[in-house]
Amino acid sequence: MFAEFVDGPFWYFSATVFVVGVVLRLFFALRLGTPRPLSRPRESASRGFIRTVFTRFIPRREFFPRMRLEVIAGYAFHLGLFALLFFAAPHVEFYKERILGFGWTPMPYWAFIVSAQLAFAGLLLLWLRRVLHPVSRILSDAGDHIGTILVFLVMLTGCLALAEFHDSLRVLHFFLAELLLIYFPFSSLMHTFTFVLSRGYLGAGFARHGVKA
Repeated sequence: MFAEFVDGPFWYFSATVFVVGVVLRLFFALRLGTPRPLSRPRESASRGFIRTVFTRFIPRREFFPRMRLEVIAGYAFHLGLFALLFFAAPHVEFYKERILGFGWTPMPYWAFIVSAQLAFAGLLLLWLRRVLHPVSRILSDAGDHIGTILVFLVMLTGCLALAEFHDSLRVLHFFLAELLLIYFPFSSLMHTFTFVLSRGYLGAGFARHGVKA
């Protein structure tokens, strides 16, 4: 009964909340607009937008020694999670059967193990940094910890479900993933989509004033 609920109504509900929530958040963010510039542009704002989106993937050399842990752990987590989300065999099959109608070649099992280890290590290091560093601890709220816990549980149950010892593990993984979908638009996890807007806005503003961000 619970499995049918998770695979059916709750999946459609969570997916709807996720899609509608993300679209509305992006819509209202774009609807805010920008102040009308009063000075003559010294460089193309569009060029500054695009440049800053990509250059901010690499920290400035002067800052890297102080943020080495965050950068390495951040890349390990995000790249590992990206690989798991889009190239793990069960996910590729899920996209094919229930969302897109087509699939692609999944990564081999050894790559799944490496990606999972990177994602787990990166997430745990980032969370430890959040709770142990005095400034990060003050800046973090309950929502940040809830998001971290949900992501961790989804990854953990996903790895356990891959062994296919019992269908209940798959159902639990899917249920937690659906909870994460519902929570996503109302949390800081929205940075998955909004980081492009925030970086680009900063770069466009600096470019108009002749400054390379």
